[in-house]
Amino acid sequence: MQFDAVLIPPRRAAMVAHGHWRERTINDALDAAALAVPDKTALTAVQVEGGAVTRFTYRELARMADRIAIGLSRLGVGPGDIVAVQLPNWWQFTLTYLACSRIGAVMNPLMHIFRERELSFMLQHGEAKVAIVPQSFRGFDFAQMLEGLRPQLPHLQHVVVVGAVHGNEPAPHSFEALLSGPAWEEAPDAADILRAHRPGPDDITQLIYTSGTTGEPKGVMHSANTVLANIVPYAERLRLGADDVVFMASPMAHQTGFMYGLIMPIWLQASAVLQDVWEPKKAVALIRQERATFTMASTPFLTDLARTVTEMGGEGVPSLRSFLCAGAPIPGALVEQARAALGAKIVSAWGMTENGAVTLTRLDDADERSFNTDGLPLPGVELKVVDVDGKPLPDGESGKLLLRACSNFGGYLRRPHLNGTDAEGWFDTGDLARIDAQGYVRITGRSKDVIIRGGENIPVVEIESLLYRHPAIAHAAIVSYPDERLGERACAVVVPRPGQSIDLPGIVEFLKAQKVAVQYIPERLIVRDAMPSTPSGKIQKFKLRELLAAG
Repeated sequence: MQFDAVLIPPRRAAMVAHGHWRERTINDALDAAALAVPDKTALTAVQVEGGAVTRFTYRELARMADRIAIGLSRLGVGPGDIVAVQLPNWWQFTLTYLACSRIGAVMNPLMHIFRERELSFMLQHGEAKVAIVPQSFRGFDFAQMLEGLRPQLPHLQHVVVVGAVHGNEPAPHSFEALLSGPAWEEAPDAADILRAHRPGPDDITQLIYTSGTTGEPKGVMHSANTVLANIVPYAERLRLGADDVVFMASPMAHQTGFMYGLIMPIWLQASAVLQDVWEPKKAVALIRQERATFTMASTPFLTDLARTVTEMGGEGVPSLRSFLCAGAPIPGALVEQARAALGAKIVSAWGMTENGAVTLTRLDDADERSFNTDGLPLPGVELKVVDVDGKPLPDGESGKLLLRACSNFGGYLRRPHLNGTDAEGWFDTGDLARIDAQGYVRITGRSKDVIIRGGENIPVVEIESLLYRHPAIAHAAIVSYPDERLGERACAVVVPRPGQSIDLPGIVEFLKAQKVAVQYIPERLIVRDAMPSTPSGKIQKFKLRELLAAG
């Protein structure tokens, strides 16, 4: 795979000179941890369904990373090859990334909610050579889905299945038989392979897809330098170090889990605890049992955790010092409730797949900052708010939010015209914001047409395009409406064709037949005789949102 990460070379010299790019990779961090604290617990992975608990010390983590790396090389994977991983928060997710990094391969994390429609595009666009999936998770057969897609994917050479069995033994195509079982690291050529193919800090290490307004996902490219340029100041602001235990129930196929539940603990030589299915009572038990000190998740997780602790008698989670909440504004009442129930500092943040967390409140800030603002920029980040003509706006006025950051991505794979970065390095976030006199940012809206449901971006344009294929629909629009727990949900507003009728179950059935992820399907329907529109015929979505707000 040839990567067109055109945004990296122009800023390299300045980023290195300012110390933002540290010229290190996850390999350096893992090797250092295995040398300094070999017997320290690095990773604890808990499967809620079935109760399996798997632990690795740093010595074991490094050894297994080498083993899987050689196993991948035996499958023909080498520098620049894409390994797509559609796994929940299992230990195999973490180890596959570490293994890819050992041999210069690039990991493409995929959310486990994705189905044929999303995957067929992503796996083809990214030219994945290997796809790693569970045999079954939450009652769904992922292996069968991938086999059905293979005729459309000429670059896909192997589908490796976690948990696949043949009789009482691991199946030949299983993760266990191909990657984690054989002692590949003891092979005579293992050392040469691991030494020859280590990537550099500017090589692409992650390809992750993000939903946008173009009607198709965009492949975000990150290097070790861009990722660590975010993780290091992030950890410093939150005062995280080697003594911390990071609890991660947010999916590692999102940047939240990937950057702060996988890479950050290894960089800090800390410990990570993974939970694969969100179950609040289990989360409370794990935080107490493992003495977790930090977690990051979207607002629904915070709501559920605080409510569960209260319902369980208010014993609390005394080890948890801070909970970073991002993905949607945090209601003030929730901050107060969570502070009382959990005893942890609630930190507000805003970020993007393209950058990681961009703004965070500080631990010493008053609680009000967490529900009135989205925080201050991290070191290495510049922000400005401009009007429609690109002119900077005064403090407190809302406009387009631009950023220039050391953690800014390398570009969108094969879509450089969408990179949204000007000659001076300013990236158009697609968000609207205001910045107060103290530098605190508040996201006030989105210029891009995306709905964020529980931290998951809904690709509005794609769902609308599908609705236009429905034989009973003449016009369609997807708009958001507020939800106390998830922040936003999606509502479909449609105009039927003459003589036709449509209802919500019909829309749900239609979209499911198109293999759309369930979380992307609208949960409310409004049927109208006509759409509010401009003279040119463009649907005025703000009027539809006003209609929803009015009830």
